[in-house]
Amino acid sequence: MTSDSPRTERPPVRIVHLGLGAFHRAHQAWYTQVANDAGDDAGDAAGGAAADRNGWGIAAFTGRTPDAAVVLAAQDAVYTLIERGAGGDSARLIESISVACDGGDEERWRDAVADPAVAIVTLTITEAGYRATGPASAGVRLVDGLRARRDAGAAAIAVVSCDNLPENGAVVRDLVRGLASSDPALLDWIDANVSFVSTMVDRITPATTPRDREIALELTGFADAAPVVTEPFSEWVLSGAFPAGRPDWEVAGARFVDDIEPFERRKLWLLNAGHSCLAYLGLLRGRATIAEAMADPVCRDALEELWAEARPVLPFDDSELDAQLAALRSRFANARIEHRLVQIAQDGSLKLPLRILDVARARAGAGLPVGVAEARTIAAWIIHLTTDQARDPGAAALAASLDLRAAEASAHAALALLEPGPSHVGPAFAAEVVRQLVELLSTGRFTATTTETQGVR
Repeated sequence: MTSDSPRTERPPVRIVHLGLGAFHRAHQAWYTQVANDAGDDAGDAAGGAAADRNGWGIAAFTGRTPDAAVVLAAQDAVYTLIERGAGGDSARLIESISVACDGGDEERWRDAVADPAVAIVTLTITEAGYRATGPASAGVRLVDGLRARRDAGAAAIAVVSCDNLPENGAVVRDLVRGLASSDPALLDWIDANVSFVSTMVDRITPATTPRDREIALELTGFADAAPVVTEPFSEWVLSGAFPAGRPDWEVAGARFVDDIEPFERRKLWLLNAGHSCLAYLGLLRGRATIAEAMADPVCRDALEELWAEARPVLPFDDSELDAQLAALRSRFANARIEHRLVQIAQDGSLKLPLRILDVARARAGAGLPVGVAEARTIAAWIIHLTTDQARDPGAAALAASLDLRAAEASAHAALALLEPGPSHVGPAFAAEVVRQLVELLSTGRFTATTTETQGVR
């Protein structure tokens, strides 16, 4: 698909974003572009001020370094979005980011959030970013911007977290309220004027390569130094109020729901858990990407077993789950999206409690048998920790102490790290982890040459 040259006229800034990166440009900025192209008038429908008929522009601020803003600003914040399907690439120019800004420019940030025309602040920070402290941290910057908005007398605003963690709106709300608690007047203003919206986001966005820049030029005729590559699939589920209006993101497929928790659980237990399963088993079998793991019958069968164990504890009917799983099979098998297992395998000690142990707890609570596939994923992670591919600071002490010749001790130590305090998965699940660990180590279900070079102990 060929796109016209970038327009010089840009939509007025109505959204401020923190965390300018590839995912934001493949997801929220894309949804906003589609809404703008449709000529949205969602402000009245969203219960706020009428939307600007000239569209919704984004002032996008970088998180840690100004690099992304420098590159984008040099090309008027226009960039190419390449959708990489199994059958080929398509591309379009995205112009919803009206201005790309250095996140370190505190005065510009405050002015942007305080602007009365701005109705929404969106965030893509990552889990670790919410725990960061200091003047440059996301929470401090957000409170600083809201204080400036209060001082400017601007109207109510929605803060929308687009990060991959459960109840992200509540997480941001608690972070902001905690940081503002030393200023009771500001805290009262936030409680009265700021809506915190929770969202579930999903779109795989691999790193851009030099070849992708060539493809962007071939498809659009636009010499783009910062194209973004993503899969054709995207999903966005939102829950919360937009007191000053919002774009008509529905035209791009966004869903607005009263309760987002079931959708978060579905993503964690199907997509994210599936990624973890393929990552740990796939790496042990010498695979490098999700698509390679999907092509391996051992990994694929383990994934299907994992999904089958999650189905009875998810609050969706069979038709919706069938559609979701069909989409996941297609996405995971798309070899043209290089989603690398080493990246997915990082920080398992933070990810596995939500992705795997929560399913085990739900099955135990429902009186269902122990999930063998969940236990196998934990066992594969334990082995992964003993390889030189492991990147899991939260499990560094555990990894240093593991001796896989003592499978029972290794399994119990790993479960104690994942579930500190009283166990809710139960002794039967722990016993199954031990059994799966022994089986993986003894039956050769991962390649010996790979584990030898990775230094399995």
